[in-house]
Amino acid sequence: MPSRSRTPATRARVAALLVAALAGAAPSGAQSLARADSALVGRLLVAEDRRDSTDAAFAEGVRHADARIRAIAQRGLGRIRDPRFEARTTLPPVAPPPIWVEPAWRVRLRALAPLRDDCDAMRLAAGDSAWPVRFRAAALVRESCTAREDVVQAFARWIRERPDDTSRRKAGQVSWHGAAHGLVALARLRPAEARYEIGRFLNAPDANLRRYAARAAALVGDTAALRRLAADADDNVAESAIEALGKLTGHADDAIFLRAIERDGAQVVRVAAEALKGSPDPRVAPAALRRFEAWVRRANASERDARITLLEAAGRPASEDRPPPVRVTLPRDAVALALGKDIRLRVTMDKRSGGGRFDIRLRGDVAPMMAARILDLARRRYYDGLTWHRVEHDFVIQGGSPGANEYVGLAQFLRDELGTVTHARGTLGMSTRGHDTGDAQWFVNLRDNARLDRDYTVWAEVVAGIHVVDGILEGDVIKSIRLLTP
Repeated sequence: MPSRSRTPATRARVAALLVAALAGAAPSGAQSLARADSALVGRLLVAEDRRDSTDAAFAEGVRHADARIRAIAQRGLGRIRDPRFEARTTLPPVAPPPIWVEPAWRVRLRALAPLRDDCDAMRLAAGDSAWPVRFRAAALVRESCTAREDVVQAFARWIRERPDDTSRRKAGQVSWHGAAHGLVALARLRPAEARYEIGRFLNAPDANLRRYAARAAALVGDTAALRRLAADADDNVAESAIEALGKLTGHADDAIFLRAIERDGAQVVRVAAEALKGSPDPRVAPAALRRFEAWVRRANASERDARITLLEAAGRPASEDRPPPVRVTLPRDAVALALGKDIRLRVTMDKRSGGGRFDIRLRGDVAPMMAARILDLARRRYYDGLTWHRVEHDFVIQGGSPGANEYVGLAQFLRDELGTVTHARGTLGMSTRGHDTGDAQWFVNLRDNARLDRDYTVWAEVVAGIHVVDGILEGDVIKSIRLLTP
């Protein structure tokens, strides 16, 4: 199991903890407040969530005798007045996140990019003991290795070794993943052989295999396979196929795209409407406008991209979008979190996905409303059974979408709460597609990603089980997220 190490960065964070303590911060527990003062904190949080800097709570808060309340008020005003929250550097320091050592295989993974034309390196990486390194090799290998039969067979072997049951895997092993990544690599190395294999994937019972078949078909220009997959019952498969088809055939397949905008998945409707933009077909504009009205009636904020792309396909500006009204409520634990209460959740992975669990601590000291809303969703079992649909082994893992897709999320957007906690390895951030568009999908930083600080909210941090996080693969299932009792 990875352990924490005492490095210069660690010492700096420890120093920050001491400064925070001397400044009167309460990183590990809330000091008691009078009922009226707690109510004021609640008013401040709601006013910030409404983005209302004129609320009287701010005038009262910035003059309050309690340093915590003053900081909450000043922070709220800063966030409202500047979406980038440049003033965050003037806030008192807060407790830094834990420092986690990285797994050794990540060093090998990072070393591969400049070696993509080194066929010996690609062959060795394809047999690495860690599957993330193998996947990286499959993504990097290029046509320069086409003549190397040993390299080609290293990836083709993954296809031949596809298990009969791809619905489960053991920790450290794969199920459908090897065959899927192997097919994409083969499409780059031997297109003719890949075409044959794509045909065998079209009826695969696992939608993940069909989705990767669409990616491989895009690489080899197999439009027949793409047209078939564009009608797939799984919205994520159809999305991948339609996106590729739109680039390969353009408006020649507008009939397929018109059928696709009638579907229910935001991801497939968005990509089909994108393919229809500029179409000469007179049926497109009225059909897209009719579907836009249907999506408005769904009143789902996170479906904004589908609505806007339908408008654009109809020749209308994005400014005509009609999102649902913003509903502002004070979540159950927001005040306690804002005042420093230590609340932790346990994320348990399904045994079919290798099992294991990891614990997270909510960072209510910087993002109380977001942390409290995620806690409410966990109590409602919202995340149970959802998947990690995006896994970039040297960047982030992302999950929590009911549609296992970037464009399907919670009906009500979560507001940004940018703060002073950096996106260090092991911190949890909220997925957005622009300012104040949190869709309750969240990601875990697998490495230090300070460049995300300007745009994404850190609302929690891993405090145990980082090795489980490092072992998560695309499509792995979250069994449950539960409140940890102290």
